[in-house]
Amino acid sequence: GGIILDKWGIRFTGILFITFMVGGAFITAYGASEMYSNGGFGYGFFSSFWTDYSPELKMMILGRLFFGLGAETSIVVINKVLVKWFKNNNLALAFAINVAIARIGTMMALILSPVLVESQSGWSTAVWFAAMLVAIGLISYFAYVMYDMKFDKQESESQKDKSLIDDDEEFHIADIFKLFTNKSFLYVSALCVTFYAAVFPFLAYAPDLFVNKYGMEEGFSGQITSLLPFGTIFFTPLFGWYVDKKGKAASLMIAGSALLIIVHLTLALTSFAPYIPIILLGIAFSLVPAAMWPSVAKLVKESQLGTAYGVMTSIQNLGLFAIPLLAGTLLDSSNKGVTAEMVKAGTASFDYTNTMLMFSVLGVFGLFFAFMLKREDKTSGFGLESAADN
Repeated sequence: GGIILDKWGIRFTGILFITFMVGGAFITAYGASEMYSNGGFGYGFFSSFWTDYSPELKMMILGRLFFGLGAETSIVVINKVLVKWFKNNNLALAFAINVAIARIGTMMALILSPVLVESQSGWSTAVWFAAMLVAIGLISYFAYVMYDMKFDKQESESQKDKSLIDDDEEFHIADIFKLFTNKSFLYVSALCVTFYAAVFPFLAYAPDLFVNKYGMEEGFSGQITSLLPFGTIFFTPLFGWYVDKKGKAASLMIAGSALLIIVHLTLALTSFAPYIPIILLGIAFSLVPAAMWPSVAKLVKESQLGTAYGVMTSIQNLGLFAIPLLAGTLLDSSNKGVTAEMVKAGTASFDYTNTMLMFSVLGVFGLFFAFMLKREDKTSGFGLESAADN
């Protein structure tokens, strides 16, 4: 997707992959609907194979496939859009506000999903509601394309862009390999995967950790965890503004990685209440993304940015695939003989120590890569520690 973005431009690529998202969302919603389960289009075909699985599930998985094909590349497109419009002014703040808006989406999903599921129409209403939101996103992108075409026309570049394709710099396939000779890019990619792998899988386990280690009620433990995206809504733009005005992007990535280690070690080895660690994790989760994503625009030529963000996102998702499997394996091996029924009855609890230590090790790797990035910046001269106007 990133290669297509660099080769064919923001407009064409954005419309193509957001359309994949919309199609996937509506296929998923259709698979969840009574219209489909009552013998609608495709029901007979999906009933004819893999009969251990319901036709509804298979149709919804098809929708998820198309949605996934579009979703990650659409995020890459948005990153390049931000660089195009804000590369000369407030780029880090623009990225930070974008992240904050995404966190609002996460928070609203957590809040609205149960409400919609518990409505009279049942849980399929939530899936149709999500599909409509994605459709609104596509309409919004068409509106953006109109502004983007006007911008290019004002910049006297309309002759380069006559069919939803912008190509302000020539891209060559050989440019892909140049990314892997860029030490700074490799370090920031490694930081990306280790940092996010130590945050997102932890958030999935956090409510259960709080129940088992601190004796919290399930509902309250979920509320404590949901505070994290809420905090990043305010912290991330603040740190983005700081990066633009003062610089120190590499230093902020070091600070965020160090905070991550402190949080996981505290939860693994002490009995301190988790409130302060969660606050610190929220700060770390704001520091690193606010500094990391805009920094890529300094490390890579604009003609390669789509590919660069695509590579980073792919590496990140490989980590998010592998680390939960490792975390679950460690949790199982540390709690042999302990069952969910025993925990529910109050006769046993799950021990998360080894799993949390694993997250701490990921934080240590992230800290190492952040230090190496800052060290490399001193010799490469990309200016990660410099303010935007320098």
